[in-house]
Amino acid sequence: MGPTPRRTRRWRWASLLGATALAVTAGGALACPAGAAGANVDFATHCIPPAVSGLPPIDGTTTASVSVDNASPKVGDTVTVTYTVVTPAAGNPTDLALPADIMTPTGKVALGGAQTGSVTVAGPKKNAPVPGKAPFPSFSMTGTFTVTKAGQITLSPGDYNIHTSYILELDTPCTVTDPPAPTSQTVTATDGTPANTRAISPGSASGDPGAAVTVSGTNFTPGASVTLAGRAGATQTTDTATVTANAQGSFSGSLVVNDRTTTGIVAYEGASWSADKGAGPAAYVVNDNTPVPAGSQKLTTTVKAGTLSMSQAGDAVALSAVDFGKGGASTGALRTVTVKDYRGGPAGWSLTGKVTDFTGPGAKIDAGKLSWSPACATKAGSPSTCKAGSAGTVGLSGATLASTPDGTLTGGEFTVDAGLSLDVPAFTPPGAYSGVLTLTLT
Repeated sequence: MGPTPRRTRRWRWASLLGATALAVTAGGALACPAGAAGANVDFATHCIPPAVSGLPPIDGTTTASVSVDNASPKVGDTVTVTYTVVTPAAGNPTDLALPADIMTPTGKVALGGAQTGSVTVAGPKKNAPVPGKAPFPSFSMTGTFTVTKAGQITLSPGDYNIHTSYILELDTPCTVTDPPAPTSQTVTATDGTPANTRAISPGSASGDPGAAVTVSGTNFTPGASVTLAGRAGATQTTDTATVTANAQGSFSGSLVVNDRTTTGIVAYEGASWSADKGAGPAAYVVNDNTPVPAGSQKLTTTVKAGTLSMSQAGDAVALSAVDFGKGGASTGALRTVTVKDYRGGPAGWSLTGKVTDFTGPGAKIDAGKLSWSPACATKAGSPSTCKAGSAGTVGLSGATLASTPDGTLTGGEFTVDAGLSLDVPAFTPPGAYSGVLTLTLT
């Protein structure tokens, strides 16, 4: 005995729904270069229909965009992400119209650049009716992520799933064929702390006990009260003075130095030393003028302070080629940089770098696509120890390549290297692209 008419109808609708959940339009452009923030991008999609549909997996193209509520967040901020599928890869292959509000989408947004990972997004069960033989309507999904690193963060549309609730509960997962999809949105995150550009310069590097040294400062807060103080290594001495920065943030003041253990001078705003609102230490020593006992001879010599300098093994780096249509990592190695710190004072140093956009034949590759993995070695016997910067994006805003900390006595020789990787979008026009990486030693 065959099935009842009602059962036959129910199975027929289930089959129709399965087919409706996946009707992929094959062909068309597979990808386009990453555009401006929030731009529509196309990417190849592989969708798997519900088994009940009887359809095999079909490859097609999805058009989508990613937008954010804050394109300039700070580390620690929560950013709301909206993933809009403008043209899904699926459509209604039947002549029967589908009712409204049967689709619940979910998906992922891929993060790249300074922060990697993915953002889970979901949309409401809300859609317009789908006429027969018509594509599925556009839908949007939202989610959030917390910014954990400063720099440029790229957002690309990722895998998505269309869940349909009509007669049967069915899923149609669609994955990015060649992940990641092109970048649709880029945000630039900051660490929330303005760069400290305060600087001081003593009028002399040494003096007798009780002598006054002139200290000049720049880039302090206009009108701020600034404390001048002696330092013995990392410890502040009792020698202090107070000056006021002028309307341009500059000052010139006098500090009487009595403490014979003094190795440097600092200047700072506020009640106590802060690296965020201070400058220095600038090297300063107190002369030893102890009287010579009768019948003795005082022997002296001088160790002259040198300079902080750097040199590099070359000024050109050829990164590896990538294929049009595939893109990916164009890799190479930074020319070795040698840093020589012969100052002999208490101050450390920092080597930073920033890069321009890579320009080529009628197109460019964003500076935020360049990342590095720094390494640093210290020559045996050097008072300081070199620390490599963090691996990550270089970009227009720059990043630290290597550094040494302040100390009682600093200096030495150091070699700095880095692996380089440029993330080239898949359909970047063929040709040579070049950018300039500028290194600054302070």
